[in-house]
Amino acid sequence: MKKRSIFTPIVLLSVLLTACGQSGAEENSAPAEPETQAETQAQAETSPAEAETQPETEASVTTGEPEKTKLEVGHLNSTAHLLAFVAKEENLFADEGLDVTLTQLANGTELASGLESGKLDAALIGSVPSITMQAADHDLTIFGGAMTNGHGYVIKSEYTEGLDSWDYTILQGKNVAVAKNTMDDLELRLLLRDAGIEIGEGEDQVNLVYFDSQSNAYAALSNEEIDACSVYSPYASLAKSQGYEVVYYDVNFEQFENQPCCRQVATDTQIAESPNTYIAFERAMIRAYQFTQENHDKTIEDVAKYIDIDPELIEVEVYGGFSSSHPDPDKQATVRLKEDIVSLGLIEDYDIEPHYNTEIYQTALSQVVERYPDEPVYQEMQKHFDEFE
Repeated sequence: MKKRSIFTPIVLLSVLLTACGQSGAEENSAPAEPETQAETQAQAETSPAEAETQPETEASVTTGEPEKTKLEVGHLNSTAHLLAFVAKEENLFADEGLDVTLTQLANGTELASGLESGKLDAALIGSVPSITMQAADHDLTIFGGAMTNGHGYVIKSEYTEGLDSWDYTILQGKNVAVAKNTMDDLELRLLLRDAGIEIGEGEDQVNLVYFDSQSNAYAALSNEEIDACSVYSPYASLAKSQGYEVVYYDVNFEQFENQPCCRQVATDTQIAESPNTYIAFERAMIRAYQFTQENHDKTIEDVAKYIDIDPELIEVEVYGGFSSSHPDPDKQATVRLKEDIVSLGLIEDYDIEPHYNTEIYQTALSQVVERYPDEPVYQEMQKHFDEFE
């Protein structure tokens, strides 16, 4: 194996969505009228006895008008966060009484910092950084989902010439660019551990070269010192369009089934102060999911306003079967993920219960189901929650 130095790429590929630092859509000057009084009164309420049994960190089931209507929401440069894009573009946030501004940031650390500083009211953050920061006593609570699966690795085509098939063992003896503290990193580490392959610079090892963001890791592929790279949506499709080969998608592994990629996150303090706001936010995200299931072309059009790549690549990432963008918090899967992170020695074990709020989603979903009782997508969402909560 060639001895190679770790470096910082000089330039990013111009194709990497540089125009998406802020959302491309115009913000509404005022939110739509909130639900009528009759609709609000019809929403579920919690009895005093039930309220006494709820953890202090949970939002009350009693719901009404949002306490706060102007929200700053952070996201990454990823089609994975399309529920927020659709909710914004289809006026679903406004329909729920919210005026939402979407802002793109580089990584989970920036998003978490935005929450804790009060600059963001909610953020779509990877599950791995969410968990590692919770373990480090950051005030972060997961209250919904954003994307499931959608991760993998790509490699330069010169390494696959003459091969009919390959798997992750092709990464042995290679320098692999990885976005640090991500699902991409975790999943590869788990695969290598289970296969008895060590991390390092030997011919039988895999050399992981870390970068602070997915865009920087991907840009490193343009340098001869890097052979392969981690990817999440839409970078896998982008890489294929530029001549790289896919090493694997995580959706192809049974152990990564229903892998909770990105979660909806806020601080526990924010949720406690404005529970109705987050329930309204979740109603919009739930309705956005329903929209994505029945309006493919318009969904792609909405996503393209935030993720500046060919719409055909967006379609592959959103509807190609490599991932799904679902608002369910998927608590069971996230708890298993936490156990995997602990098993690798990346964090000390901790109690995730105070940092996981499924009641917001449960309440929002029940309200949407009551509002649209004959919509089959919402019925399926209820079944999913009942099974995986």
